[in-house]
Amino acid sequence: MPLLELTTNTNIDDVASLAKQASKLTADILGKPESYVMVKIMPEQNLIFAGSDEPAAHVKLKSLGLPESDTADLSAKICDFINVELGINSARTYIEFSSPDRHMWGWDGRTF
Repeated sequence: MPLLELTTNTNIDDVASLAKQASKLTADILGKPESYVMVKIMPEQNLIFAGSDEPAAHVKLKSLGLPESDTADLSAKICDFINVELGINSARTYIEFSSPDRHMWGWDGRTF
């Protein structure tokens, strides 16, 4: 049920490899089985941050039961990953966290 979406204005040489790494990261930081994780990577998008087209990232992390008390730690881990893998400074990364109600998340013809 976790979904990590990464949008960036940078080129990514190996999107599939980055997606696999992001899938593992998402499972690890949320303590969920990777078999439930979905990752969506959108490189080379029109993305302006603070009036500049310098490298930037927008991340959405959605998961059932995402603890609000952990978002600062999750932010640090996601920003570190993006900095290491893409060279994007954490000051140019926005992250949206959301935890939908179980009936608002569908899978396999039903909801959770």
